[in-house]
Amino acid sequence: MLPMAHITCVGHTTEELTRILEALIDSGVRNVLALRGDPPGGPGTEWVSTPGGVEYASDLVAFIREYTDLSVGVAAFPEGHRDAESLDADVAILKAKHDAGAEFAVTEMVLRASDYFGLVERARAVGIDFPIVPGIMPILNYKSMARMVELSGREIPDEVMARLDPLKEDPAAVRTEGIAIATELCDTLLDGGAPGLHFYTLNRSKATREIYAALSINA
Repeated sequence: MLPMAHITCVGHTTEELTRILEALIDSGVRNVLALRGDPPGGPGTEWVSTPGGVEYASDLVAFIREYTDLSVGVAAFPEGHRDAESLDADVAILKAKHDAGAEFAVTEMVLRASDYFGLVERARAVGIDFPIVPGIMPILNYKSMARMVELSGREIPDEVMARLDPLKEDPAAVRTEGIAIATELCDTLLDGGAPGLHFYTLNRSKATREIYAALSINA
């Protein structure tokens, strides 16, 4: 298996980050995902910098690049980060990560294929040429998915809600329909040129394996 460490700006000084990177390299890890991370108070709260640390994900990418030759990935947001003033401002931040030396991006969970394709179009328009991998989170539980989407400052699309609402009192039916929705989304993304898929499994790999088996690429 190919390990990828996640490193954030939250709570670490540059000295601590250096020690973390050295430990990863000593352990044979060659890939990292550089994230600003959620504010200490949780999503949607005010960002609080760590004294002696770095402020932005682009700063973290540059820091990792200065001290290592690790492969560095970053986060991207199909509908824009919840704190971004606009989609243009959001893609400018992604461009800063790109210019700092990031080699690829993995998106927050994609809720609509059109949002992902819009992100890719905006990115290419400003000169971002690295792979942007869509993040997939199958809807396996009605309430937990609603909570996850709320934390990211978004809403479940109406067309998805129309399929799930009639089933919300039947957990098994919600899971089955959620996997069907995710499979259709994955097929659309791959057909539209997505370089791959990243699944947020939440330690439940069975649904991901079911989706993979059902993809049209395996038909």
